[in-house]
Amino acid sequence: MRMVDLIHKKRVGEALSEQEITFIINEYTTGSIPDYQMSAFLMATFLNGMTDEETSFLTLAMAGSGEMIDLSAIAGVKVDKHSTGGVGDKVSLIVGPVVASLGIPVAKMSGRGLGHTGGTLDKLESIPGFQIELSKEAFIEAVNTNKIAIVGQSGNLAPADKKIYALRDVTATVDSIPLIASSIMSKKIASGAEAIVLDVKIGSGAFMKTVEDARVLARTMVDIGTRLNRKTIAMITDMDQPLGREIGNANEIRESIEVLRGTGDKELTEVAISVAAYMAVLGKVFTSFEEAQEAVRDIIFKGKALDTFKRFIASQGGDSRVVDQPELLPTAAYHIEVIAQQAGFINEIQAENIGIAAMVLGAGRAKKEDLIDYAVGLTLNKKIGDAIQIGESICTIHANRLDVAEVEAMILDAYKITSTQPAPKQLIYDVIE
Repeated sequence: MRMVDLIHKKRVGEALSEQEITFIINEYTTGSIPDYQMSAFLMATFLNGMTDEETSFLTLAMAGSGEMIDLSAIAGVKVDKHSTGGVGDKVSLIVGPVVASLGIPVAKMSGRGLGHTGGTLDKLESIPGFQIELSKEAFIEAVNTNKIAIVGQSGNLAPADKKIYALRDVTATVDSIPLIASSIMSKKIASGAEAIVLDVKIGSGAFMKTVEDARVLARTMVDIGTRLNRKTIAMITDMDQPLGREIGNANEIRESIEVLRGTGDKELTEVAISVAAYMAVLGKVFTSFEEAQEAVRDIIFKGKALDTFKRFIASQGGDSRVVDQPELLPTAAYHIEVIAQQAGFINEIQAENIGIAAMVLGAGRAKKEDLIDYAVGLTLNKKIGDAIQIGESICTIHANRLDVAEVEAMILDAYKITSTQPAPKQLIYDVIE
């Protein structure tokens, strides 16, 4: 088999077999296929697409390129949750303890933040003492004991995806539905998930900008799951403004605790309830979404998952007192108000720009090797639809330096104020099963 023949086949729009796709992935991962040939293949795929069958073959080949995590020692249906990324997206921190409280095992491998989106691991590491590295044995024991553990992804998890993603980034082939879908699903399959809930974000702070594009991606990933015997549900949710009111690592832990107490941001709470309910259905604890949703609401509004959250933190070396004493979390030295220059209604918040402002402040990374400051972040005092007066605070900047003029300007630029109140934003656009 020669790579040049397979490039030609894809260039003229023919479908590749499982054997051919596996050959490409294996040979590229080991270095036998050079970057220039893989680049040509990626562009041919970008231009001509892939059949559903090809996309499934690609997913399985990338999942099998490294370690395949065996979670069979954990009792119950292993349900994983994945978000395509956004600003202020702390849903994993909320649904993990909630779903675990229902007896469903949450054995999750998460990533770090990069660019304008935050990472679950960085948020958890803002809890004093919290360890994201556990041995496989300790990971399985933690899940069997507490029904939840969240750790860093293994360096050998879907290495083909890591290598291909870096190449897509520099060859203008990132936004290809088969390549995006197989990238996401290969990591979920390799992580040992038996069922998957996907939260596909759309809007200014998300990778997908329209409902139509998000539907195509969601349907592709659900089809991959079905073909590979992993029951998958995809929700399409709004990211036209940050989710919740807090951005920044320790800030987002505080807000997650508020939601778990039943006193958190309404929109964030509603998205978390829906995600957790679908996870509960896939975990076979409930047969209907409505029944699961009612149980999840009961857990959240009665604060029943707080003890699970405490046990989860303690089992990974963290200081569980933060749940009752959030002041023990890292706190910034300065709190600076961003003041509205005009009156009206908040019509738009450019979520990506808010995420970049938080990154400039030190809450995120521009490059993988950047260090982050767990204490800094933003509190959005006004969201879309809220009325605002001149002199009112739009946002609070939590900083460890006083020179935040650049961040302040970015925030003011991200907010659009108009004289008329906009229609309420839709939170969940669609659910694809």
